Amino acid sequence: MARSQNSYIKKVKAEKKRKKKLAKFEKKLDKKNQPKSGDLESMMAYLDENGNIIKELPDKEAGVESKDSDEAK
Repeated sequence: MARSQNSYIKKVKAEKKRKKKLAKFEKKLDKKNQPKSGDLESMMAYLDENGNIIKELPDKEAGVESKDSDEAK
């Protein structure tokens, strides 16, 4: 007579669960050991005069010149 498959299925499920947990833990360690680039300048974004997002600081002189020319008229 054949044994019940329940104990075999339980062992296989437990092994899969253990492997998945180990892989997740290794992935967590790899992510933790990677260098972080959390400096403020790399996270900054600016808006230009048209409302578009840009990475560089827009020229303040260009905006000041247009305001000054409006006041002179």
